[in-house]
Amino acid sequence: MLSYPSTIPLSSRTLNHLADCIRSHRQQRRSRWRRLDPGRQALLALAHLRNGDTYTRLAAGFEVGVATAWRYVQEAIAVLAATAEDLAAAMQRIRRLAYAILDGTLIPIDRIADQKPYYSGKHKRHGVNVQVIADAAGRLVWASPALPGSVHDLTAARIHGIIDALTSAKVMTFGDKGYQGARGSVRTPFKRRRFRPELSRRQKAVNRAHAKTRAPGERAVSTLKTCKILTKLRCCPRRATTIVQAVLVLHHIETNRYAG
Repeated sequence: MLSYPSTIPLSSRTLNHLADCIRSHRQQRRSRWRRLDPGRQALLALAHLRNGDTYTRLAAGFEVGVATAWRYVQEAIAVLAATAEDLAAAMQRIRRLAYAILDGTLIPIDRIADQKPYYSGKHKRHGVNVQVIADAAGRLVWASPALPGSVHDLTAARIHGIIDALTSAKVMTFGDKGYQGARGSVRTPFKRRRFRPELSRRQKAVNRAHAKTRAPGERAVSTLKTCKILTKLRCCPRRATTIVQAVLVLHHIETNRYAG
């Protein structure tokens, strides 16, 4: 089998942080000798998360078995996800923002046996729903646990308590039409209805201003998906939350905004 060198578009700060977390995890568990040291294991996990390298490629490149590569990656993901902020902790930073942008995204998955809950009629594909909060510059602040793709964005935001948290913190929040009826501090554009087939000139102007304000939120979703593993998850959907949390922690480390 042939192997080849590859690069990972991440800084050494991220690698060192993950290696330190893995080293502490091994010490707590009093782990025995491992085939790879913490630095190499961190590099292996980052190659999987950021580049989407398969376990077969990782096994060949790091000269370990496929099962060992899988085990090392899962351990690193769990270690990262354990340090992720929940919504209450993230609100300490969110309440200091000029305003927040709330958006939902679908992370595609492979079809599974119990596929109906994961099919999104909006996107016409299977996936999991993740809610994203961004600041005015479009920087990713927080991402929610994953829910089945059939869950509507407004329902997902309510399940996670995002609407109540933002309203309690009095943070002005801009969302798309999927959050119509959220109320509280969430602002949505005007929507045409059966009894109102045409919007007025003022309403159209408000919608344009709203779209311009909310547009940077798409950048936060793109930031989340720069990790190739999230372009399509090829694992059990129940593991999606752990992966998203691990990616969020990596992003905060890379942008030097990690508070852990």
